[in-house]
Amino acid sequence: MRSNGYDLSDKEKFGPKPTVFRFCWISPSHTPMGCHTASWLCAPAAATATGSSKFYKSTTIFCCINSPADSSQPSSLVSTGSSSRRKYYPGRNRPLDQPHEIARHWIDSAHPFPSQETLRVVSYNILADRNAFKYRDLYPNVPFSYMKWDRRRRLICNEIIGWNPDIVCLQEVDKYVDFVSILEKEGYAGSYKRRTGDTGDGCAMFWKAEKFRLLEGESIEFKKYGLRDNVAQLSLFELQMCEDESRKLLIGNIHVLYNPSRGDVKLGQIRFLSSRARFLAEKWGNVPVVLAGDFNSTPQSAVYQFLSSSELSVMLYDRRELSGQRNCRPAQVFDIEREISSSLILIDRVVQVLPLIAMLECMLQCSCFRFLKGSWTDEEVKVATGNADCHIAVLPLKLKSSYATVKSSTRTRGFNGEPLATSYHSKFLGTVDYLWYSDGVLPTRVLDTLPIDILRGLGGLPCRELGSDHLALVCEFAFSPNKEEGNSTKCMATSDVTFPASEEHDNGTLM
Repeated sequence: MRSNGYDLSDKEKFGPKPTVFRFCWISPSHTPMGCHTASWLCAPAAATATGSSKFYKSTTIFCCINSPADSSQPSSLVSTGSSSRRKYYPGRNRPLDQPHEIARHWIDSAHPFPSQETLRVVSYNILADRNAFKYRDLYPNVPFSYMKWDRRRRLICNEIIGWNPDIVCLQEVDKYVDFVSILEKEGYAGSYKRRTGDTGDGCAMFWKAEKFRLLEGESIEFKKYGLRDNVAQLSLFELQMCEDESRKLLIGNIHVLYNPSRGDVKLGQIRFLSSRARFLAEKWGNVPVVLAGDFNSTPQSAVYQFLSSSELSVMLYDRRELSGQRNCRPAQVFDIEREISSSLILIDRVVQVLPLIAMLECMLQCSCFRFLKGSWTDEEVKVATGNADCHIAVLPLKLKSSYATVKSSTRTRGFNGEPLATSYHSKFLGTVDYLWYSDGVLPTRVLDTLPIDILRGLGGLPCRELGSDHLALVCEFAFSPNKEEGNSTKCMATSDVTFPASEEHDNGTLM
């Protein structure tokens, strides 16, 4: 969740995975891939039998490392590392070779479907190689060797292949060819869209070529619509369920702008992606939609409210605080955790005064409305809502969060069911990654994230077991028995998407 076009040299940088892992590492092939690199649409090589890997699968996944910290030697094993009031470095005094056990558990839905075929989707911000060193100050507790791309690539690819996903959505990819050379051997085809501007990373999507047929793809450059240099992908797949049945599914992949102060741009990017997703979904018979990515907004934020409720009155919020990112420094999060743990006996009293608090908040919002209105320019309102005269931003899709739907314990989840953290470095500890879904599919289980105390002990990500500063989100979806036509929200003035400096939409090929 780094800069995404935000000049962090001028402003303060804000913050800004294993049933048992048994990996058989396949060295990247140095032979040409099964595609032309200029197209960035790659299919798996014809012969994949010799490149296949076998993994032992169970319900809980462990990475337990008892080997020395030296990771300079190439290895076929998953190898891990290193953990704010004065400069808050909780792992400063922990020996780097101290072993850690990182376990992630599958959590089943409370209302599972009868046995039927499911599809597994992964969303993963993998930390671009360039960003890992450009923003090295975000990783003071992480040994230099853990930041090297060769090592992180091995861990990330082992992890992805270990989950055996059907579809993989990656963000912050600046070494796409490296992933193609490995994943095509496992039977995956892929597409890539590089960000515009001078930043070299982008979004990548991979899918099992034998299971899915790509019917249509669209790459979105937000810069064409005055929405910065971020990009997104949309891919419409046909899944062969059995000999005489197939289902269609639309997958979206996005890395939303990082800049905490530009909530208007975040809303605009999300709204535009959703509008294009709705158009494609209706074009192909109102197919279900899954949107994956790093949304650079926390579960407590107004942007999250926009995604979960499909609309937002932007004038009730300060544009600079829409994403909630400023409230997630590790020191703040750990202090809140301690206060909550020591104040459980007060819950009953708190519940009694919640209606009063809600009323006071409403009064405060009303009294501050005039001030907040002054913090928005007409251009910013237009970016956020699509119309300078309309103060309500509307999401063209009705979406739910897969992790919020499949409940887990308070060790890993917050008050609204979202993970407590999906990203962790010295200036951020919180959740910004999501897997959203529309009517037509339902999550049957998710791979739970890590408890805060485990992350605190690590002192930051990447670590010895994990190759990114984000945790991968993994969800299994099943098609609803009776799919309802519910991908559209009510019509309103903002249903027609308009943006400043807009051009004719590019329906170009996948890249």
